[in-house]
Amino acid sequence: MAASSIGYQIHINVNSPILLPLRTNFSSLSFTFSNAKYPLKWNHIGCPKICALPAASIMASGSSRETLPPALDSSSEPPAIFDGTPKLYISYSCPYAQRTWIARNCKGLQEEIKLVPIDLKNRPDWYKEKVYPANKVPSLEHNNEVKGESMDLIRYIDSNFEGPSLFPDDPSKREFAEELFSYFDSFYKAVISSLKEDKINDAIGVVAAFDSIETALSKFVDGSFFLGSFSLVDIAYAPFIERFQPFLLEVKYYDITTGRTKLAAWIKEMNQIEGYTVTKRDPKEHLENYKRRFLSQL
Repeated sequence: MAASSIGYQIHINVNSPILLPLRTNFSSLSFTFSNAKYPLKWNHIGCPKICALPAASIMASGSSRETLPPALDSSSEPPAIFDGTPKLYISYSCPYAQRTWIARNCKGLQEEIKLVPIDLKNRPDWYKEKVYPANKVPSLEHNNEVKGESMDLIRYIDSNFEGPSLFPDDPSKREFAEELFSYFDSFYKAVISSLKEDKINDAIGVVAAFDSIETALSKFVDGSFFLGSFSLVDIAYAPFIERFQPFLLEVKYYDITTGRTKLAAWIKEMNQIEGYTVTKRDPKEHLENYKRRFLSQL
């Protein structure tokens, strides 16, 4: 019998598993939860078997898009500091800050954690003097402390605020996640080195780097993400692949998805996640930024 295409809207308790019919393709699927204070949704196209989806697989999403505040510069007054409101200091253009912004969004914390964008080209003195002496973004003001480092902060946001978990309970997936976190620096350095070369053939490392990503995305078969379901690992890599892809394609004539079906599927799935897409910049902006950064070195 041919697979059916069905749109579901289901009201359930957040602690219950969701059982989906065998051989059903879902064109649209949305959920509301009886014990959640914000709307939650999960989207999936094509389910070839019965799926039991834990709460960790479901991402929080606001009912309407957040109005983004303007970036604060040297002429701007500081926000109220240590007033009890958690604040996430970011730059709209920084991939490291984008990680924390995505985590905040996917936890449904748009109202709980105030977004404070900083103009890095004209940053205010008060940010270093009163908020974060390292004078970098991202940083998070919470419980009368300010913490930094994006990889630490996405873990902190996931562990210390309400919302769906962005890290799996499965020990094998947690172990693999740690491997991917550790691999990120090697991946980043390999790709950045290739951007400085005249031709992609002169930078074998970038090919190996994206082959490693393809292999990693092939490990779990229960979804298109690194750990099957969306997680902090996807958040860690997405802002950088978002920037690498257009530059490599436009300038180096290298399509990172050619011959890499898992990576292509991952990019497509990431672009279905509103908590991520609202943080994305125009690819042309990334392209111009990278041209200024790397082509001047050739």
